[in-house]
Amino acid sequence: MILIGRSNWVPPRRWKLWSLPRPALSYVLGVDAVAVVITALAVASTISGARAGVRPSEWTAFAVLAVASVLHLESARGIERRREMAANTSPYTNLKDLWVFAGLLLLPLSLVIALVAVTYGYSWFRVYGRTIAHRKVFSASTFILASAASAAVLKAGGLLTEPRIPTGPWTLIVVLAAIGTWWLVNFALVVGAILLASPEATARSALGDLSDQFVVFAGLGLGVAVGALQASFPWVVPILMVTVLALHRDLLLPQFQRAAGTDVKTGLATPAYWASAVPAELARAQTLRSTVGLLMLDLDKFKEINDTYGHPAGDQALRAVGESVRAEVRQGDLVARVGGDELAVLLPGASETEVLEVAERIRDRLSALSVSVDTTTATTAVISGVPASIGAAVYPEVADTMDQLILAADNALLTAKRDGRNRIVSARPNPPAVMDHADQPVGD
Repeated sequence: MILIGRSNWVPPRRWKLWSLPRPALSYVLGVDAVAVVITALAVASTISGARAGVRPSEWTAFAVLAVASVLHLESARGIERRREMAANTSPYTNLKDLWVFAGLLLLPLSLVIALVAVTYGYSWFRVYGRTIAHRKVFSASTFILASAASAAVLKAGGLLTEPRIPTGPWTLIVVLAAIGTWWLVNFALVVGAILLASPEATARSALGDLSDQFVVFAGLGLGVAVGALQASFPWVVPILMVTVLALHRDLLLPQFQRAAGTDVKTGLATPAYWASAVPAELARAQTLRSTVGLLMLDLDKFKEINDTYGHPAGDQALRAVGESVRAEVRQGDLVARVGGDELAVLLPGASETEVLEVAERIRDRLSALSVSVDTTTATTAVISGVPASIGAAVYPEVADTMDQLILAADNALLTAKRDGRNRIVSARPNPPAVMDHADQPVGD
């Protein structure tokens, strides 16, 4: 497994792969190993099996699908980069499965695996850039395992030879079963890796937004259409490409919008997204006569991490902090990075008690957080504990507007830092002013 960027070689001992927890490392290497075995068996079957080789028509179909996949990736390069930034502790949804499943219907498994290699290889150099290599190798391996399982379903259903296009009710059922198998195997493998690699991730967060998985099914369904056209009317495939590119944007628009408001270093919401979300949530709370909780977090002495280990190490620690905070908030809460080492949490509908409970969970988790970081001396260091001071405020108890709410939480945060750091302070309502006979407010 070679870990390189676009131009920089990284020594094997510094591969990010080795920083995975031991269970996750064993799992990833195991899946990769099974993919290698499947690849070897598929190649051997193609070379020495009953068919003894690849037919010219299959080479042609492979070339068409490979070129179409590359053109698709190149056309969608910008949106894919932005979406990848948002993918963190949940499955990353894409439309690569479209071309791979079309290949399953038209090609022997060995060429399907070659198509996966072409797709991910091109993505590595043109789309993802310096993304951690072992993740992409693992993703390609999940595609290979899912394809092998799906191919087994097709053969078990009687579709023994290519092209395996549905031509009747039974063959349609078989192809649908193959689609379900492909999705289930790939999804289960990815979720398993997330849970093992991120012990702080909950099962709910690892599953991600299940509505996003409709994108995968849409891609698999389009794969059937592409396969059928390639088998019968290959000159129509370029026309379908226009449809694919249009659907790519529409199907992935929700993910793209999330990515556009995602901070690159932490995977949290950006200040701009945060600034638009707070007033919208307050307006909603006003209409529903509900509450909105707000937490402002400032990492205590975070500058010491940057000064001691370097800014890349600080970025790693900051990302771990973001993941930890997200693991402790409720479903539907919004976590944002609003400054260098300042985070904010918006808690719609939360009472003061609920806000403080979430704050205490976050404080405890960050105090016990252990992060392995790469230092400027090319060694690995472990940072134990990244404590934070937290200010809490709740609308409408302490504020009527967004500015007042943020100011109240900020003031509470400053009090927490003045009182010794690594603590939580909740903003209190201002006492009503006492009026004298001249209707002038009297100070305390």
